[in-house]
Amino acid sequence: MPYRRLPNTDSSRLRALHILYSKGKELPPFKLGFSQNVYTRIQSFLPGFENAISQFRQAYAIQVKRGREYQNLMKKARMYISHFIQVVNMAISRGELPAQTRAYYGLEEHSSRLPSLVSEKDILKWGEAIIKGEQQRIMKGMAPVTNPTVAVVKVRFENFKEACQNQKVLQKNSERALEELSRMRKQADEIISQAWNEVEESFAGLPDEVRRSRASEYGVVYVYRKNELPGLSVFDRIQVSAG
Repeated sequence: MPYRRLPNTDSSRLRALHILYSKGKELPPFKLGFSQNVYTRIQSFLPGFENAISQFRQAYAIQVKRGREYQNLMKKARMYISHFIQVVNMAISRGELPAQTRAYYGLEEHSSRLPSLVSEKDILKWGEAIIKGEQQRIMKGMAPVTNPTVAVVKVRFENFKEACQNQKVLQKNSERALEELSRMRKQADEIISQAWNEVEESFAGLPDEVRRSRASEYGVVYVYRKNELPGLSVFDRIQVSAG
């Protein structure tokens, strides 16, 4: 026997609800395969559910779009911080700066190894350290590092820092929208399940093939297992092909 399958995507949930809503509009209550109570619930629920889906998709799309911008700014900030440290190391190796210069930036005094700049946390940490350390050096009258200067590094760093903050806000917006949508998905599943139960019950006295045919007009979906495919009726084969 085929089994009934409830919608498991937002699109299929909307499709099921719209079919039920259309049936409720076009048929008088005494001919409708489900109760007016369920129809009223669908009427009041459907607009909010559509809005929740739209809100989540919009929030997620903005997050993805800004995420690409964030990644680009992260790459730029990482590159400028890395280049600044490399310039300092090269100046030290040429004898133009003392090894103690590294201490201003929180680097190991006698190591030219670059710090990890993989994560957002790394870049924020070393960006702050480089800017603060170079400003201290300049205030003491020491020659500034150039190509890049700390001013250029700061611009790239501040752009990235702002993008970090914006991205966190966008992530929270998406999370809130998803939380609301998840709550409404449960309601949608409950409403659809109740409506389909009532539809099947209203056609319970009919032969199986006819009952499934009538229920499918209300959007009820039946799925056949592979071992059930041979010997299906014409109607059932059409249902399988359509699925």
